[in-house]
Amino acid sequence: MPVRGSQPGFSPGAVAAALLRRSTLRPTLGMVLGSGFQSALKGCTRLLEANYTSLPGFPRPGVAGHEGKLVFAYLARVPVVILSGRAHYYEGAALETLTFPVRVLAGMGVKTLLLTCAAGGINSRFKPGDFMAVTDHLNFMGSNPLRGWAQPDLPRFVDLTNTYDAGLRKLLDQAARQEKARLHHGVYLAVSGPSYETPAEIRAFAKLGADAVGMSLVPEAIVARQCGLKVAGLACITNRAAGLSQQAISHAEVLATGEAKATLARDLLRRFAGLYAEANAN
Repeated sequence: MPVRGSQPGFSPGAVAAALLRRSTLRPTLGMVLGSGFQSALKGCTRLLEANYTSLPGFPRPGVAGHEGKLVFAYLARVPVVILSGRAHYYEGAALETLTFPVRVLAGMGVKTLLLTCAAGGINSRFKPGDFMAVTDHLNFMGSNPLRGWAQPDLPRFVDLTNTYDAGLRKLLDQAARQEKARLHHGVYLAVSGPSYETPAEIRAFAKLGADAVGMSLVPEAIVARQCGLKVAGLACITNRAAGLSQQAISHAEVLATGEAKATLARDLLRRFAGLYAEANAN
């Protein structure tokens, strides 16, 4: 039975099996590349590419900076499967549709998922161009990707106490030190978008313990945990949140900061992949 919101007649397992028939690579590490992280594909050895439009059930991204491809590749000689770009809740699709690609990765045998995104900095220590390893999240999107039909072989009531794996955060710390990237740890708050937050909302979010705010990542993390995957979250702080600077917030600013840090973001992900491979060599 397909996940509610997927195309009729297709299940994550069926799409995963079809992809596996097209490649001999069997990665256990998956990555979702959000805004500012597309450069990770540069320099990797691509073995197979598939546009989302050719994959049943995959929602097509409609925002600049999101390519919309699934890629089997070697990143720093480490086998990975990469979702280059994502669709967003504000584009109109249901959360269960947006997270369908994560279920496909799980069906392909992925055990660890690194989720990346752009975010606005709420914590006063966070500057544009910094990175943040996600320690926890607040879901203010107004919905949950597990709502509705329940997949019989997976838990419906998912424990999110340790959503973001501490061991993977240590690898991110190590990667950041080696690449001389400024990496913070913090809580990510997800909103539905597409409008940016008001200054009053940002003040409220800060009181709730949020360090950064964005419009993605959380639904994928929830579904990944339901599927038993270990999850790491990495955000590029592309701007100060509303009311924290004199500059108006724009998507152009988000893309410009991401572009300025593109090489560092690429090197950070490559280093993480290498460290992940070393940690799981045995």
